Amino acid sequence: MGKRIIQQARGKGSSTYRVRRKAFSHKVQYPKTIPAEGKVLKLFSSAGHSAPLAKIATSEGSFYIPAFKRMVQGEKINLDGKEIVKGNILKLKDIPVKTKVYCIESRPGDGGKFIKTAGSSAEVVRVVGNKVHVLMPSKKEKPFNSNCRAIIGEAAGHGRTDKPIVKAGKQFYIKKAKSKLWPRTGALKVNAIDHPFGSGRGKNPKSKIAKRNAPPGRKVGLLRPKRTGKRK
Repeated sequence: MGKRIIQQARGKGSSTYRVRRKAFSHKVQYPKTIPAEGKVLKLFSSAGHSAPLAKIATSEGSFYIPAFKRMVQGEKINLDGKEIVKGNILKLKDIPVKTKVYCIESRPGDGGKFIKTAGSSAEVVRVVGNKVHVLMPSKKEKPFNSNCRAIIGEAAGHGRTDKPIVKAGKQFYIKKAKSKLWPRTGALKVNAIDHPFGSGRGKNPKSKIAKRNAPPGRKVGLLRPKRTGKRK
């Protein structure tokens, strides 16, 4: 008798496939109101984030941001000025061209959505009207609203991928902390009874368009594709 396929088992929400809430107990974002300055209270590691986090204390409370390279405890950062110093949080319109930034807001006031991975940074390249163009780590330019905030410098934790994992068990727990399924088993590699694509006779994957109202066990393959057929 076959067992539930991974999509079904994960959807049930058992302890095996449940996210570790403690890993995401710290919400990484800027404060809604902009105080004058903040002080780095502590630096710590978080299982749910690749970069180390910093707790910043201000006159209006505290918040968490990804730490910047060479950040130290007790350091002061500016939040509403125009001084170009590592760690300061400024609007993109106040940041000069060729400056490295990270933790950029998608739209003004959302708290920072882009470039938060360890060791990552983007570069301000040009200003066009009320849009500031930023060169992303993917080497593509992306325009942002000039009022979006960002942190000067680059995220700490560069070189985290240089150290080898060595054991499969370590990778499993790294992925589990972020609720990512690992190792992944290919649909063609399982038995026919365990997956609609199972057995892989002839090793040719079946091109299948799942129906919109299909149950979790059947909703595999092409899910609501925009187009089908061979491109001409």
